[in-house]
Amino acid sequence: MSLDLSQFNDIDFENVGGWPKQVKIVFATFLALLVLVAGYFMFVADAVDVLKAEQQKEVQLREDFKSKYQLAANLKLYREQLQEMEAQFAELLKMLPSENEMPGLLDDLTFVATDSGLKINSLDWEPEVPRDFYIEFPIRMSVAGDYHDMGHMVSGVAKLPRIVSLHDFVIKRTESGLLTMDILAKTYRFKEGAELPSEKDAKKKAGGK
Repeated sequence: MSLDLSQFNDIDFENVGGWPKQVKIVFATFLALLVLVAGYFMFVADAVDVLKAEQQKEVQLREDFKSKYQLAANLKLYREQLQEMEAQFAELLKMLPSENEMPGLLDDLTFVATDSGLKINSLDWEPEVPRDFYIEFPIRMSVAGDYHDMGHMVSGVAKLPRIVSLHDFVIKRTESGLLTMDILAKTYRFKEGAELPSEKDAKKKAGGK
C-alpha cells in the first residue's frame, strides 16, 4: 500500500474521526512510538540503571567472598608464617645494638680498622635519622691504607656481632701513593612499640589486631 502524502495536507485536529485511514495509521504509529519512548525514560531507564548497579555489586561481593574464603582457608598457614616472622624478628633484634652498646660500636670499628692495618683519619657520629619503625645512626669514617687492608676491614665489619652496614664508598689516591677511603657506616635501633609493615600485614591476614 503506497502512502499518499497529499492526505496529510490540511489535517483537521478537531475532527480526528474524519481523517483518512492512512493518516490515522501513521498518527497512531507515531503516538505509540512516542508513548514507548516516554515510558522507557520514565520507568524502564531507572530500573535498568538499578539492575546494572546491582550486577556490579554482585560481582564485587563475589570477589570479596572469594578473597575472604582464601584467607579463611589459609588462616592456619598465615598464623604459622606470623609465628615464624616473630621468631626471625626476635633474632634480628638481638643483632641490633642496644642504647648502652652504641658507644662501644666506635671501639669496634676502631679495632677492625686498625687490625686491618689501616690508619684512621677520622671517626665520628652523625645526627640520627628517624625512619618508620627504626632509627639510623650514621658514623662517618675516613681511613688510609692499601686495597687489601680496606677489603679486610669491610670483611671485618660484616663479621661484627651487631648489624653495621657500609655506604657511600669514596676511595682516592694521595700524592704519596697511599689510598684514602671515606665511608659512611650505619647501625640501627628498633623503635619501641613499632611494628614492621610485613608484620602488620601478617597480623591482618591472621585476624590479629
